[in-house]
Amino acid sequence: MGSLSFEKDFEPSAVTPRGLAPPGLIVNGDFSEMMRLKISSTPTTPRKNLNLSVTEPGKNDGPSLDCTLMNYIDTLTQRINYHIGYPVNICYEHYANLAPLLQFHLNNCGDPFLQNTVDFHSKDFEVAVLNWFADLWEIERDQYWGYVTNGGTEGNLHGILVGREIFPTGILYASKDSHYSVAKAAMMYRMDFENINASINGEMDYSDLKAKLLQNKGKPAIINVTIGTTFKGAVDDLDVILQTLEECGYTQDQFYIHCDAALNGLIIPFIKNMITFKKPIGSVTISGHKFLGCPMPCGVQITRKSYINNLSRRVEYIASVDATISGSRNGLTPIFLWYSLSAKGQIGFQKDVKRCFDNAKYLKDRLQQAGISVMLNELSIIVVLERPRDHEFVRRWQLSCVRDMAHVIVMPGITRETLDGFITDLLQQRKKWYQDGRISPPCVASDIGAQNCTCSYHKIDFIIP
Repeated sequence: MGSLSFEKDFEPSAVTPRGLAPPGLIVNGDFSEMMRLKISSTPTTPRKNLNLSVTEPGKNDGPSLDCTLMNYIDTLTQRINYHIGYPVNICYEHYANLAPLLQFHLNNCGDPFLQNTVDFHSKDFEVAVLNWFADLWEIERDQYWGYVTNGGTEGNLHGILVGREIFPTGILYASKDSHYSVAKAAMMYRMDFENINASINGEMDYSDLKAKLLQNKGKPAIINVTIGTTFKGAVDDLDVILQTLEECGYTQDQFYIHCDAALNGLIIPFIKNMITFKKPIGSVTISGHKFLGCPMPCGVQITRKSYINNLSRRVEYIASVDATISGSRNGLTPIFLWYSLSAKGQIGFQKDVKRCFDNAKYLKDRLQQAGISVMLNELSIIVVLERPRDHEFVRRWQLSCVRDMAHVIVMPGITRETLDGFITDLLQQRKKWYQDGRISPPCVASDIGAQNCTCSYHKIDFIIP
């Protein structure tokens, strides 16, 4: 199956389908215009459960179906500028152009590289997307196999399963700051699991990895390398891990490395050439709905073609082989990914990455100047700060919190204006929370380091340049 070329001068055509979007919010599919219009009028109250039910036609005494959907769309639109705590890029302008595809059922069941017995699939788009990532991660097109997944978790499940099939007695190693789906994979596959300590910034503790590798010498190692941890955005050093394996006496036929690059897989390559199949890694996965952006959860999983025979099974019913986790797969998401990659291009990604890094540093510096405990890892767009005291504030800004920490993930759709609004709101609320001195901001030294903590015990006088 041939791939579709990505032209540098690709320009999406404006197609405005019939839809439910309120008039004036979307202009020729322009999402940024919708965001601009809602900045000043956005209410700060989180949406409430609609308590819906399914009723028989003609027996519904409440609002009409269209009215219910209109209200739901309006609520989501009003909350766009308060979505800063989770890694989802909601700033994409192609959904209107692709909306006509919703009239078709597209199923990419089976192997992406084999034709279906029906025409309602998008495997040609899928292969184009896979080829783009194969080039990005430096593996020859005839040397890789992959597919568009339903998200990062499925990518991790698949990558670790490939490792398990190669090394049935292998032990899975992952840091404590790895995504929870890694421990889920160990449970599902009944694998021996070694949970490696993490350093204060969230990076894997390589001395602990070395100690546990030596302790289990004689059994193959299946290592999950996190390229951007979920909460702190820390990057495990692949070169140090490979060196550690060598120092412990593990040859390349005794280990398998899976790289979980859910968010950073489209960030790191434009800063530092770290993710590459020129190194002895087995698989890489990313989430398509995160930095790239897509209305539906999706992802990309790439592994070496020589490994996939351990998983492939012939399925006569679909006239294909299948080595995927899910079997039936969404045929819309490859088209959305192909369209976004074509419209943006590598230059577009470079601009997005630079803007996100600049904005993340801007947020970190503003919070630091205000005396708020804050940390920003190198190669990260995740700003970790002290947990706001008020649950309503957390809910209003849709923040993710762990222990005494919260974080803001500075995605491409988050503007300086949004960050300024967050900072202003936080400073105003902190005055209320801590004004009488009976309650103090939390100490987060054990979470982000004493040098980043401004609690009464660790606070030091310094001048921000």
